Amino acid sequence: MEEKVVAVIMVGGPTKGTRFRPLSFNTPKPLFPLAGQAMVHHPISACKRIPNLAQIFLVGFYEEREFALYVSSISNELKVPVRYLREDKPHGSAGGLYYYRDIIMEDSPSYIFLLNCDVCCSFPLPDMLEAHKGYGGMGTMLVIKVSAESANQFGELVADPTTKELLHYTEKPETFVSDLINCGVYVFTPDIFTAIQDVSTHREGRANLRRISSFEALQSATRTLPTDFVRLDQDILSPLAGKKQLYTYETKDFWEQIKTPGMSLKCSGLYLSQFRINSAHLLATGDGTKNATVVGDVYVHPSAKVHPTAKIGPNVSLSANVRVGAGVRLISCIVLDDVEIKENAVVIHAIVGWKSSIGKWSRVQADGDYNAKLGITILGEEVTVEDEVVVINSIVLPNKTLNVSVQEEIIL
Repeated sequence: MEEKVVAVIMVGGPTKGTRFRPLSFNTPKPLFPLAGQAMVHHPISACKRIPNLAQIFLVGFYEEREFALYVSSISNELKVPVRYLREDKPHGSAGGLYYYRDIIMEDSPSYIFLLNCDVCCSFPLPDMLEAHKGYGGMGTMLVIKVSAESANQFGELVADPTTKELLHYTEKPETFVSDLINCGVYVFTPDIFTAIQDVSTHREGRANLRRISSFEALQSATRTLPTDFVRLDQDILSPLAGKKQLYTYETKDFWEQIKTPGMSLKCSGLYLSQFRINSAHLLATGDGTKNATVVGDVYVHPSAKVHPTAKIGPNVSLSANVRVGAGVRLISCIVLDDVEIKENAVVIHAIVGWKSSIGKWSRVQADGDYNAKLGITILGEEVTVEDEVVVINSIVLPNKTLNVSVQEEIIL
């Protein structure tokens, strides 16, 4: 009997990802394109490489209609059943898994991968599964070493250097614990459901105990978390650390969290460089004779039209029906569907929103600090930049027309 595997990808919901505005106003963040493919496509196609994969589930609280088209097309493309499961309310990262346990377990899988959609990495899932089988624990988490200065923004952990067992776990600690952090990618045996149920049962028991003891305690009990809201990090990983149940698998590749538009531009570049290794056919080429000059890693949608005298790259992604005029220069940018960039315009460190247009001899640029609020320039949907206008380090909300130059501004 082959041991079946299923994968669950947490995609969040519209109340999350507010830092992703104005790009998430009309497109769910998981469907925002990085390197020409939806953000969630990257973990999905990584799951496809897992042996004996039976199904992939996307769990979140977006409306089903927002994912229906994507889910049917990706299922057909990858020849793997992909289903979207909508939560009626947020249940926490572990609670959402538990809420749909019957559907997730319908193929009787031996292993369950759990991934966060807004994580960008090389997703070494088959290697991780092999390591997990060797450890013999309930769960294995992907970890990476980061600089001591940035570690406290994430879940920090201590692992046994020899056995790789997870010994200690703290979510966003105030003091330095370790330079090993949680990547938000896990593989579990079905025992994870028992562990989640134990948290809920324990919480119910505590609430009942308080109820008996005194009226004040009852009031405080109503302020505690609902019994079906279970967080993976605080409620599962921290308490089970050091109990020979959880193990770590370290990646030496890249890893980033995609919380902001600036980070999405950085991650688009990371995925493009990953294509160089495993999907080189997706990358554009050109030397300026018949096609535009291409420098470094560039994705061009088959329907995009680029003038042969344009020069694009590195880290450029052009979506469907984009039109790029003569003499245009594009560096480090994501250009979304139906955008027109006219002759001799320059776009550097920017995201150009759907149906926008950039006039002749205009410049749309930023200094490229991916972590700063105005470190990249963002044009929302249907923004018009007129001829000879310069837009620097700015965010422009949808449906605006710019006929004068702006610098370090948010145009509402």
